[in-house]
Amino acid sequence: MHFVVSGEGQAVVLIHGLFGDLDNLKSLSHELEKTHQVIRVDVPNHGLSEHWQQMDYPLLAEAVIQLLDTLDLSSAHLVGHSMGGKIAMATALLYPERIDSVVAADIAPAAYPPRHQTVFAGLNSLDLVNTTRNSALVHLTEAGIDNATAQFLLKSLRRAEVGFGWKMNLEGLIASYDKLIAWDIDAAPYTKAAFIIRGGDSDYVGAEHKQGILAQFPKVQAKTINGAGHWLHAQKPEIFNRLVAEFVGEQGR
Repeated sequence: MHFVVSGEGQAVVLIHGLFGDLDNLKSLSHELEKTHQVIRVDVPNHGLSEHWQQMDYPLLAEAVIQLLDTLDLSSAHLVGHSMGGKIAMATALLYPERIDSVVAADIAPAAYPPRHQTVFAGLNSLDLVNTTRNSALVHLTEAGIDNATAQFLLKSLRRAEVGFGWKMNLEGLIASYDKLIAWDIDAAPYTKAAFIIRGGDSDYVGAEHKQGILAQFPKVQAKTINGAGHWLHAQKPEIFNRLVAEFVGEQGR
């Protein structure tokens, strides 16, 4: 995985969500790097990382461990948003001896119904050869994607020899989507510290997920950020960053 390292101290790996890249949690990185070594990653099929035709959580967890090995790190804290949170949780469950703690932002260790058909349709139908950034934004919003999400998606648009292309591997993401919304990690519970932060206006983590969370993460703590939705780290960055920094800091004492 492509990565960027900053700061010194105990290692913390930041993992973005679907369609994102390592800049998504940059604000959190600035907070954590005051006391920790922070590694921001591009998940495979995103940013500057390798393109995979198939990706699932065991493979992604293995990629996280390979990154730790590359950096000669015996262990690290993991912080992930959405899909990145599922990657963090899967890694903690499958390689507990390598993970000091896990933070999952607005996601549960659970299977979810498909939510991104409109996004995939809008991205697939964009004429990359004959577009501009402005016309791409218009296209995505006319395809039924809200403006904020469309602006976020266009961060992955880059100039090509002719027209534009996507930094993300759209074909690979579509092929892997069923596995990314699923959850079939069957492992012993992760008995170290875990933290789930949910957005009060989001439906990604609800009462129906409580039993499944406790079954796999019995020492979990939970907080709700009111007035924030699924993009809680961008909507309420000061509160989100403080909660994560306090939690990670406590695990190092």
